[in-house]
Amino acid sequence: MKLEKILNNLDIIDANFEIDKEIEIKNIAFHTDDVVEGGIFVAIKGYVTDGHRFIKKAKEEGAEIAVVENYSEENIKQIRVENSRIALADMARNFYGDPSRDMNVIGITATNGKTTTAFMVNSILEEDKRNTGIIGTVLTRYADVMIPSVLTTPESLTLQSYFRDMKDKGVTDVTMEVSSSAQELYRNKNIDFDIVSFNNLGREHIDQHGSFENYFRFKSRLIRHAKKDALAILNADDEKIYSLRDKTRAQVLSFSLENNEADFGIQNLDLSSGKGKFIFKINRDIKVKDFILKKSQFEIELGSVGYSSVMNSVIAIIIALCLKIDIEIIKRALKNFKGVERRFELIFDEEFKILDDHFANEKNIDATMETLKEMDYKNLNILYAIRGKRGVEVNREITERLVKWIKILKPKSLTATLSRDTVKEKDRVTDEELKVFKSILDKNKIACKVYDTLEESINDTIDLLDKDDVLLLAGCQGMDKGAGFVKEKLLRENKVKDIKGFSHRIDKRIC
Repeated sequence: MKLEKILNNLDIIDANFEIDKEIEIKNIAFHTDDVVEGGIFVAIKGYVTDGHRFIKKAKEEGAEIAVVENYSEENIKQIRVENSRIALADMARNFYGDPSRDMNVIGITATNGKTTTAFMVNSILEEDKRNTGIIGTVLTRYADVMIPSVLTTPESLTLQSYFRDMKDKGVTDVTMEVSSSAQELYRNKNIDFDIVSFNNLGREHIDQHGSFENYFRFKSRLIRHAKKDALAILNADDEKIYSLRDKTRAQVLSFSLENNEADFGIQNLDLSSGKGKFIFKINRDIKVKDFILKKSQFEIELGSVGYSSVMNSVIAIIIALCLKIDIEIIKRALKNFKGVERRFELIFDEEFKILDDHFANEKNIDATMETLKEMDYKNLNILYAIRGKRGVEVNREITERLVKWIKILKPKSLTATLSRDTVKEKDRVTDEELKVFKSILDKNKIACKVYDTLEESINDTIDLLDKDDVLLLAGCQGMDKGAGFVKEKLLRENKVKDIKGFSHRIDKRIC
C-alpha cells in the first residue's frame, strides 16, 4: 500500500525526511519480530518496555520508516506523532481497509463477566446460523481460525488484521470483549461497534489505572464514544454506569435485576439447582432502530451455573433481541450453553458437586456466594487458592469478603493453598500476603489448613466430601490447574461413573 493511504488522517507533528507519499509499504509492525523489508515500525510505549529502544533492531530487520513520539539517533526515516498508539490504530485501519464497518460488531465491557457474556452472545448467534467471530480473554475464533489470547483485547494492528481476515472469510457478526486497558491504550480505536454494553463495575483494576475514577473513565469510553446509530446497553442498578445515559450519542437501553423501572428485567429467579431459571421481561414497547420490541415476557432456563450467569444472560438476551433473533432460538441457545472455563463452572456432578470459580474480586465473590446461598446441598466445602503478587490490600479485601460469607454459609471445611507446584514467580504468594490472610481468619476464629501445593490440597479436600456435598474450588491463577488434579484424583479412585460428567475443557487442560 502507498504511504499516502496509510498516513491518511494521521496527526503528524513533523518528520526528519521529505515524505514521499508514493513509497510502497510492505507492512506495519510494532514488534521487531514482525518487521519486513520495506515496512513501517511503530514505536509504542508499554507498561514494561518502550518500543523506541528497538528502533535500531527494526532498521536491521529492514524497516523503511519508524513512527515515533521522540526522535531516535538511529539513521532511519522517522515520522513524529504525539501518541504512537493512536497513530498505530489509525494506520492499521487504513492498511486493512476499515473492515469492521461491514459487520455487526458487539462490544462488551464489565469488571466481571465479559467472557461469559461474549460466549453466550456468540452461542445465540451460532444457533441463529450466523457466521460468527469472537475476540476475548480466552481466544479469538472465527471460520477455521482459533488463536489463544495473550491480551483480552489485542493491539489495534492485530485487531484490524483479524477483522480483515474475518471479512474475507464471510464473517457477519463479531462479539468482542473490551477491557479498560484496551480503551486506555487505544487498542479498540477505529472499531465500528454497533452494540455496546457496560454490565457491571468493581474495583479490581484500580492499581493499573491509578484510581477508581481513572478506571471508570477508561472503562466508560466504549459507551461515551459510541456512534450515533449504535445501541448502548446499561446496567440501571449501578448509578455510575447508568449516569452514562446522558453522555453518549447512542440509543440507550437499560436493564435491572432489582426492579421493573428499566427497559428490561427479570422475575421469579430460581437458583436451587445452581442453574438459573427466571422470567425475562420487556417492560414496555421499545423502538429499536427500525422495529419495535413489544412489551412481553418469556421463561428462560440456563444451562450454565451461577448468579453471574443470570446477569450475563440478561445482556445476551437484550443483544439478541436487538438483532431480531427469534425468542425460541435465544432460549434454546442459552439452555445448551454450559458456561466458560473457571466461571462458576460445574466440573463434576455425580455423588457430589464440584464447582470451579476464579473468585477474582469482591463483586465476583458476592455473585458466587449468593448462588451457593440459593442452592440445595448437604454441606459446603471451600478450597481457596490465595492470590499471589497482588498486594496486601487486595488480599485483605478478598479475605474479609470471604470471611463475611463463611459466617453466612457456614461451610463444613475451609482449606487454602499457595499452589507452589503450579504457579510461576509472578503469581507466587508473598509472606506478607499469606500473613494478612491468616491474621484475618485468626481474628475471626476461623480454622483453615494452608497447603503448600495445589495437588495435595485437592486430594485431601476431596477426601472430606460426603454424598450431596458441594466443593467450591476458588481462586485465580493458583487454581487454574485445579480441575485437572480433580479429574486425576477421581479417575484413580474410580469415582467417575461417566467420563462425560466432566467438562470437556478439563480434558484439554491436562492432555
